[in-house]
Amino acid sequence: PDITNGTSVFVTLTLARSEDDLKAVPGVSVRHENILFEAGEGIGHATKPGLSLSVGEPAINPGPRQLVHNSLLEAFGSPRPCRVRIDIPAGRELAKKTLNPVLGIEGGISIIGTTGVLRPMSEEAFKESLVPQIKVARAAGFDTQIFVPGKIGERIAASWGLPEAGMVQTSNFIGYMLEAAAEIGLKRILLFGHIGKLAKVAAGVFHTHNRVGDARLEVLAAYSGAMGMPGEGIERILGAVTTEEALPVIGEYGLEKVYEVIAARASYRAERLIFNKVQVGTVLVTLQGELLGMDDRAREIGGDFGWNIK
Repeated sequence: PDITNGTSVFVTLTLARSEDDLKAVPGVSVRHENILFEAGEGIGHATKPGLSLSVGEPAINPGPRQLVHNSLLEAFGSPRPCRVRIDIPAGRELAKKTLNPVLGIEGGISIIGTTGVLRPMSEEAFKESLVPQIKVARAAGFDTQIFVPGKIGERIAASWGLPEAGMVQTSNFIGYMLEAAAEIGLKRILLFGHIGKLAKVAAGVFHTHNRVGDARLEVLAAYSGAMGMPGEGIERILGAVTTEEALPVIGEYGLEKVYEVIAARASYRAERLIFNKVQVGTVLVTLQGELLGMDDRAREIGGDFGWNIK
């Protein structure tokens, strides 16, 4: 959701008296044409490469800069040198609810936008907001990245010693992020997360919100059945409410190997989605961080990162 809804935004316009008034200060201001944009209270600045901002620039993106420039040109009728300061007093706190810390935007929120027209939050906009994580991690030298659906996977992966700078949160849009990664040119991806999310990928479900596609228990039941689980066990899995509830059933029948099969299938499905442009490995874990299973590619990637498997 749009966390800035209802938030006060203050913009102060000052006409420049001389060229000295337009000198940029790193981390505080940036010049665009004849306008000096200044980051006031609650506006962050970039600390990592890979964004549309240079390191050190205030987080006032090129789109909004151009919109302000066009608006002032229309108002004045001709270019007028000026300073534009933007303040969002609540910005520092709001930034904690965004991906800014992951992207390297520190000190506050970002001024983003491309059209100047505010629209209700859309799924497409949310998906697009996730992609810069891939670019930032790649700019930091990670051609191999760890894709985690959310905070649970990220926390567990970090506890294993996997590099946080190489982690990307996909939310429910795993397929979209895989396609973005292929387009950006990643070499390898480690899908790392709870079996409840990644079992869906094994079934070819790449939008993992439970209202869109939910094949978790069916995947566990089908692969367990293929490995010899009798009908009574399969029925218990299908009757479970969550995957965590179904895991003890698999343990009762000694079929823990099924997790490796599901992990390999998730990787296969992911690679097929992106026409084998990127190599994919998969790690399945529980909510408590217990390793359930992984495929050979995951072992290779994790070994290269020097992980400490719990």
